[in-house]
Amino acid sequence: MDKNKDRELSVDIERNRVRVVISHGEDKEVIKLTLDEARDLIGKIDGALEDYEQRKHQRID
Repeated sequence: MDKNKDRELSVDIERNRVRVVISHGEDKEVIKLTLDEARDLIGKIDGALEDYEQRKHQRID
């Protein structure tokens, strides 16, 4: 069974805001960010993904 079957993420620009809609099954969350907040979020996500990529290659004894 696919766990991500009901997940959906959409991003749209509304004038000077970025609208992020996260849907999971019947639940739906709408987040509106300023352009600066959206850029900050991009940086945080990128940093978290880079950290994950580095950590997954480390061997823990």
